[in-house]
Amino acid sequence: MPSAAFDRTRLAGVFTALVTPLRDGAVDGAAFDRLLDRQLAAGVAGVVPLGTTGEAATLDDGESRDILRRTVARCAGRAFVLAGAGANDTAKAVAAARRAADLGADGLLVVTPYYNKPGQSGLYAHYAAVAAATPLPVVLYSVPGRCGVEIAPETAGRLARDLPTVVGIKEAGGRAERVTQLRRVCGPDFVIHCGDDALTLPFLALGAVGVTSVLSNVVPAEVVAMVAAARAGDGAAARAAHDRLFGLTETLFLEGNPVPVKAALAALGLMDDGVRLPLAAAGEETRVRLRTELEGLGLTGVGAASYKKDHRSAADSCIAPFP
Repeated sequence: MPSAAFDRTRLAGVFTALVTPLRDGAVDGAAFDRLLDRQLAAGVAGVVPLGTTGEAATLDDGESRDILRRTVARCAGRAFVLAGAGANDTAKAVAAARRAADLGADGLLVVTPYYNKPGQSGLYAHYAAVAAATPLPVVLYSVPGRCGVEIAPETAGRLARDLPTVVGIKEAGGRAERVTQLRRVCGPDFVIHCGDDALTLPFLALGAVGVTSVLSNVVPAEVVAMVAAARAGDGAAARAAHDRLFGLTETLFLEGNPVPVKAALAALGLMDDGVRLPLAAAGEETRVRLRTELEGLGLTGVGAASYKKDHRSAADSCIAPFP
């Protein structure tokens, strides 16, 4: 299997959980390309299209294919493409995995099934089916706050032992002790990513090798620098960066992800802030707090000129200041 030779160090560092820009209800491909270029220029190790932050659950197959094609074409040889391939129907997750493989993704991020609330035996069978569908490396994704179920460390360990393509986990349960629990049962080669931006530094200190970040949509270079400092053992620099970004990190989760991060990117003039129902646009309190945090970082309006040029008819709504 190709996984036997897979270099797991490719999963170290910052992976940005990409938003999907929408304009007038449709995917804004030009804005997406621009966001990708900004990520690549900042030196992220990888990107995650079609995840929760990308509103994958509301994208149709054609839109998902277009997003993935754009990502693969732009990132080829420059950043790892870890494609979201999750669903609460195993057959649909298998189909998404095969689609990602066909379109040239480097790996799969597979969230636990949501709403169904399967037990650990069901989770094992689900991931085994997805892993068997392609030769791509699979990163498990445990986020009980959104899915209602958590991958037990023992289940992750069993998957890692039994299935050579299961190489890691994005851990987003909000508890740093999970890193130690997972390392104990999954072994030293199992890749652990932090899935909560506020916990990146404690996760790295305990043995995680990277972060799948929402924050890096907005400040990719800063998150890359923070993680690099932490991994190099420069705790003072890493903490200083964490402290500087912490207010923005908290604000990005005042409402359901990706509502605030899209509002932040719109404030920077990089895209519209449109989301798909059942999500709704950010409220006034969130926008005011985002404006305060962005201004404090000196980041307002950085992409307004280029976005206005490409979207003249919608320029006012896309780059207008917060109320």
